[in-house]
Amino acid sequence: MKPRMKWALAGLVIALLVAGTLRTLLARRAAQAAVEAQQAAQKSQVSIVLTTSDLVQVKPIELQQTVVISGAIKAVNTALVKARVPGELQNLTVREGDTVRAGQVLARIDPAESDARLRQARQQAAAAKAQVATAQRNFDNNKALVAQGFISSTALLTSQASLDAALSSTALVTSQASLDAAQATYEAAQSGVDLAAKALEDTVLRAPISGQISQRLAQPGERVPVDTRILEIVDNRQLELEASLNAADSLNVKVGQSAQLTLDGSTRVIQAKVVRINPSASVGSRAVLVYLALAPEANLRHGLFAQGSLTVGVTKTLALPLSAVRTDKPQPYVQMIKENQVLHVNVTPGLRGDLAGATMVAVTGLPEGSVVIDGSVGSLRAGTLVKTAAGTQ
Repeated sequence: MKPRMKWALAGLVIALLVAGTLRTLLARRAAQAAVEAQQAAQKSQVSIVLTTSDLVQVKPIELQQTVVISGAIKAVNTALVKARVPGELQNLTVREGDTVRAGQVLARIDPAESDARLRQARQQAAAAKAQVATAQRNFDNNKALVAQGFISSTALLTSQASLDAALSSTALVTSQASLDAAQATYEAAQSGVDLAAKALEDTVLRAPISGQISQRLAQPGERVPVDTRILEIVDNRQLELEASLNAADSLNVKVGQSAQLTLDGSTRVIQAKVVRINPSASVGSRAVLVYLALAPEANLRHGLFAQGSLTVGVTKTLALPLSAVRTDKPQPYVQMIKENQVLHVNVTPGLRGDLAGATMVAVTGLPEGSVVIDGSVGSLRAGTLVKTAAGTQ
């Protein structure tokens, strides 16, 4: 290779090395300038302005301990009217929603069969009574004959051989046994009369309680067997909620505690009070049934579903609105303001309760008096500068 070409090739290599070095230096300067520009932008960024309603202060409050409850509303007094004797259903005129009073006749079962059985029982009782009278006359006559000596005890025994088995060796005792047997037969027949009379009385169906008809389960003209359900009566004047609680929640529940309930689809608050606690847990679920009496309300009905909270105690603790505790990270945290900046501080939520209609939660991990951003503001990046309309915090 000629010397001139060697020098030209060496010059080209040197030029390429110089160009690469310059390019690297320029890239470093551009990156440094970008970092400096970002830092300058952060220093000059505009603070987020918050109103005082966007901030809450961590302070000790008396937090009501509550237990969430739900269940069906039931009438304390309900009754099923059933057929006590078989027969054709007659004179059933009441329908759902009709008001009835205790003792009111609601329907009848055809009494023809029961009436015939009562007449039969009475006739059998009359025949038994006649046998008693005959046995009494025979006993009196034989007793008189024995007393006067007209017949011996042996003759008396022979004359009464048709009577029941002798209880002693004398005919007079045998006659007495026959009389007792006749009287027992009469009493049994009289009991049959009483049963037949009761069956006839049972053909009349009466309301056992006052209330309203909630179900009509049979129609006039049907032939119903014994224990057929005819009507259901509900008394809505006294209602209670049957709530099922787990074992842990039930430990703090006591008779007399108050609760606030709402119906599905309604915002009206209904007051209730614990009146009974089931002494046994349900088999399988181990739940404990608690019964709460409801305050008289005009529009409540048996079978409605209600839910709410039961107050079981009061505790003084540091607390925040539940909405201020954020859960979009692995650990719950709050957005605390310190030196005009947002800090993300992990907290441990505890007891929950209601205060002035808001759900509060006890927290640990924050000093008393800390200012926290409410959950309605949304998520802010840690380090964000903030101001309030009333001044910086």
